[in-house]
Amino acid sequence: MSDTSPSDTPESSADTPETSGNPDFDAMARDIAEVPAVEVIVTVAVNLMSAAAVKLGLTEEGDKFKDLDEARKLVHALAGLLDASATEISSFHAAPLRDGLKSLQLAFREASLVPDETGQGPGEKYTGPLYG
Repeated sequence: MSDTSPSDTPESSADTPETSGNPDFDAMARDIAEVPAVEVIVTVAVNLMSAAAVKLGLTEEGDKFKDLDEARKLVHALAGLLDASATEISSFHAAPLRDGLKSLQLAFREASLVPDETGQGPGEKYTGPLYG
């Protein structure tokens, strides 16, 4: 039998940040440092688009997760991101994102029981009035 209590023993290797559920922020910072800014911007834009599509009820689940108030916020944020990053990302990246944004804006208008006035829809502050 040992005279040491469990609190006297050093931490086991099982308690390292990677295995104890605590993130390894140094490793995460190194990983993100290797990613070009354009990729980060595009990834965030795609995530906003995906979340907006879910909130607009455009997924297989349909109306299960539909929430137009949340969708409005996501579409507006996407439009702001694309507006702010327009000069930072190439048209190769920007064009499909703008097309996706326009599709979401049209879907929002279609899903709204009382459509916004032209120019007042989500993101139209950044994209200009949407007709359609």
